[in-house]
Amino acid sequence: CVWKYYSNSSKFGEKDVMYDTYSWYHHSLDDTTLIKSLPETFAGSAEFREKNMPKAQHEKQQIQGILEKVKSQMQKPKYNHPILIKGNALMHAHLTRQTDALSEEYKEDLNFMLQRSNSLIDAMISVCKHQEALKTAINCIQFGQYVTQACWTKGSTLMQLPHFTEHELKHVLDAKKGPKTIDTYIATPDEEKKGLKEMSEEQKGDVLKCCTLIPNITVETKIFVDDDEDDKIYEGDLMTVQVKFTRNNLEDGEKAGLVHAPHFPYPKQEAWWVILATKQGKVINIEKVKDPSKEVTHNIKFLAPAQGKYEFDLHVLSNAYFGIDQKMSVEVETMDPSELPEYKVHPDDEALDDEPTLFEEMLNHNIEEDSDDDDEDDSDDESQEEEGIKELSAAERKKMELQKRRKAAAGNDS
Repeated sequence: CVWKYYSNSSKFGEKDVMYDTYSWYHHSLDDTTLIKSLPETFAGSAEFREKNMPKAQHEKQQIQGILEKVKSQMQKPKYNHPILIKGNALMHAHLTRQTDALSEEYKEDLNFMLQRSNSLIDAMISVCKHQEALKTAINCIQFGQYVTQACWTKGSTLMQLPHFTEHELKHVLDAKKGPKTIDTYIATPDEEKKGLKEMSEEQKGDVLKCCTLIPNITVETKIFVDDDEDDKIYEGDLMTVQVKFTRNNLEDGEKAGLVHAPHFPYPKQEAWWVILATKQGKVINIEKVKDPSKEVTHNIKFLAPAQGKYEFDLHVLSNAYFGIDQKMSVEVETMDPSELPEYKVHPDDEALDDEPTLFEEMLNHNIEEDSDDDDEDDSDDESQEEEGIKELSAAERKKMELQKRRKAAAGNDS
């Protein structure tokens, strides 16, 4: 019914996230929050409170069994509420790839959490942005990467490749020479890639295909002020830090598609988080760039700080893969605005001051209509008495009337 719709909709804020969830994130997140505590924070989202409330006595033993399997990679829980304990246990089962031990009911509960993870993690990042908690915002973005790939903090980036288990990983890492991370593995020629020896041809094809899907980007920056005559930036200017990143793994005209995430049960579009911050950790801008094009340009605008030399940190982080994020420095020098050349008004612009405004034109138009009516009432004899005087044109009469009005207005102001 209508009442139920409005009653439910009043509980939700941006990104269809419940207001209670935002309140919980504001309470739980600050600039000291570690990434290992984020599964518990995520589990406390209001969206899960009904679903994750244990409803039977046997669930206590089931949850305890999950905790026994994942506790070695789990931070000591801060809260002892049943909803948080269950949700935290389910998330760690996913992050450590031990979901096979879950019952069908608990697998459904986990999928319910994962289905809402994209919008909820985005909400966590927006709270960090509001709090200017740079490190925690980056932790939340990386938490989203781990959730997508079903990996955790101690896991190798190579575990994002299909068919890779601890056995294949050991084969790669034991090699004296060769790649140890996902980005260097992708850059290695196919015939030199380790860990594929015992795979079928189809499995090898899956790995090589995945290496073309995982983004390989280059990032460039440019700093400028719109419509400025020189390349200098002065205190108080609206400056732009332009970030351009190129997906080198795509052909011209090709667009990025869904991410490779075989352990994540829902489709997810590739995107990038762009963060600009000071060296002291003050957040200038955090934004998610969803453009799937090969070349993407993103502009960050803000007022130039006081005169001096500044160095900012630029972070470009994937929303789905870990181990491929980039960080670079952006240097800016701002000048004293008193060094700006004196502004001279162009003569054509000065002439515009004598032109009537739209309001004045409308007012004069009404005056002319009234004067035309008065002229029709005047006799021809009266007009002939002024025969020796040159008649003013309509434009001249309008200008004189405008000048009279401006003088009168000036007199009233004084």
